[in-house]
Amino acid sequence: MTKKKSFEAALKELEEIVRQMESGDLSLEDAVKKYESGMKQSKYCLDLLDKTEKKISLLTKDREGNLKEEPFEDE
Repeated sequence: MTKKKSFEAALKELEEIVRQMESGDLSLEDAVKKYESGMKQSKYCLDLLDKTEKKISLLTKDREGNLKEEPFEDE
């Protein structure tokens, strides 16, 4: 069973990849590998954010004072 990494862990890895690439110390081959890895991390983070946004809902009260859930809609 594979444990999924958290958004924070993936973002930290992405930041480290960017730092390494910006240092200028990588060979072209290593820079391309880091770029590919960074793109995967970026997609993973964006997918997690998208899934999370879809889960967000607003709790509101109806006329009788009962709580009801409504999907989050970006204005």
